[in-house]
Amino acid sequence: MSDSLFPASAAAPSAAPYQVLARKYRPMRFEDLVGQEPMVRTLANSFAAGRIHQAYILTGVRGVGKTTTARILARAFNYSLPGKIDRPSIDMPEPGVHCQAIMESRHVDVIEMDAASHTGIDDVREIIENARYRPVSARTKVYIIDEVHMLSKQAFNGLLKTLEEPPEHVKFLFATTEIDKVPITVRSRCIRFDLRRIESGQMIAHLRKICVAEGVAAEPEALALIARVAEGSVRDALSLLDQGIAHGAHAGVSAPAIRDMLGLSDRGEVILLFERLMKGEIAEALELTRALHQAGADAADILIELAEFCHFVTRAKIAPGATEDPTVSEIERGRGREFADKLTLGVLTRAWQILLKGMEDVKDSPRPLASAEMALIRLAYASDLPTPEEALRKLSEATDGPRHAPPLPPLGGGSRASLRLAATDAAPAEPAPSPSRPAAPAPTDAVPRLARFEDIVALARAKRDIQLVQSLEREVRLARFEPGSIAFTPIEGAAPGLAQTLARRLQEWTRERWMVALVAGSTAPTMRETAEARDAERASGAASHPLVRKVLERFKGARIVDVRLPEAAPPPPTPQADDDVGYADSGVNAAADE
Repeated sequence: MSDSLFPASAAAPSAAPYQVLARKYRPMRFEDLVGQEPMVRTLANSFAAGRIHQAYILTGVRGVGKTTTARILARAFNYSLPGKIDRPSIDMPEPGVHCQAIMESRHVDVIEMDAASHTGIDDVREIIENARYRPVSARTKVYIIDEVHMLSKQAFNGLLKTLEEPPEHVKFLFATTEIDKVPITVRSRCIRFDLRRIESGQMIAHLRKICVAEGVAAEPEALALIARVAEGSVRDALSLLDQGIAHGAHAGVSAPAIRDMLGLSDRGEVILLFERLMKGEIAEALELTRALHQAGADAADILIELAEFCHFVTRAKIAPGATEDPTVSEIERGRGREFADKLTLGVLTRAWQILLKGMEDVKDSPRPLASAEMALIRLAYASDLPTPEEALRKLSEATDGPRHAPPLPPLGGGSRASLRLAATDAAPAEPAPSPSRPAAPAPTDAVPRLARFEDIVALARAKRDIQLVQSLEREVRLARFEPGSIAFTPIEGAAPGLAQTLARRLQEWTRERWMVALVAGSTAPTMRETAEARDAERASGAASHPLVRKVLERFKGARIVDVRLPEAAPPPPTPQADDDVGYADSGVNAAADE
């Protein structure tokens, strides 16, 4: 960062009206921009090669320098230093002929327009008419349109032709915070630069340099707090610093004063509150919450800071090297590592979800503090709940399982008790048709052999006729099946023309004529109804298992949602009686709401 950012008389008292820090220390050159090195490098190369585009669009969050960059670009287009430089240049060691007027937004050839208040086609028509005339005194006429996404559709369409083929003396500079609202037809005609949020380290260094220039003493922790709250916006950070200087008066900028000014909780108190919640000490946690609230901390901010610390602990657990943030104090970093070593990932993710839900409740509640306390109570009581693995292990130990029950598989954690048990049907499953002996590869024109109605459904699925498969499974009550002849009763609301469609498809696939007839009165279940009845029978058999029954009793509202049979179970070493069927590797999923 260049020293040219800071006026020579910055610290000297002046009789002129006070100028806020965000305007007083606005960058004047590309070297003064904070954290935008990729954009500056691209522009430097394009100017050096003479590849200067006719239109640029700058996008990014608030306060990262979009309008300032546009003014610096306008200054570079028209840079002129008598006797030294008279060409577009990104290297501007000292103010040129037009620089001061351009940076103060009062140059006759650099027209700034706020699209939020000039949205119509008439405003754009005025730009188009004036663009034909050459600049009055500068080299290039520059149009800077701020918040360009606010232009109407007609205004954008009216600008397209001039934007694509402007006069050689005209440049367009657009700035917007919502780039997605700018039509692609406009974006495709511009060079786009995405201005980045300022990193915490760069922001703190920038604030420290301004404090030195202003002659203000500032604690590093106070600057770190400002950088954290600013969220990468230089303008926000300078406005907060301005407010902090006024708040501290002659005492300088201190961390307690910044917390008091912003209504933030003391970070040490937030960590202590987090610790008490994780230990389940709800009474002490509520007392501390009340004390923080009486000291000026907002109820929502308390939950937000708890969530931030929970996120920090989770990052410390997963990627310890990713927590080296200059806005985080050494004490906070050390305590975060301690919690990361003690708490499991399931507990941390559950705490995060509860805090997020609590923030939503506080936002919509007429009594924010009460809603925040209820969220903390939920968090404190949830902190000592067993994980699903532990709960299942305890249930297994307390239940006398069947003789052939295998050990339960380990489960993943979560805020919902999701229990996955190993079980099979108490009744023996229907024997699957044994596969035929492998034969030599059939010729490509072999006709499929259809011995059952299920074979027809399988053939339709193999031919990828999904609509026919759905109709055959859901809408057909089979009355008679013989090779070459099918009779069925369609259910009410079945697809019209199903019989004709099936006959035509079978003739195409088998090269034989099939008779497909509709009859009345068949009460046979459809294939889908048969499958559902089989699933219900499996779930009923699984529910009779002692361990599953214990889970359903302990977790109110739990239900069996699926029973999964093994794909290929090896035959048992010795025959068993029907009433001694063991529990194998099938799965019964039971979902329980807390």
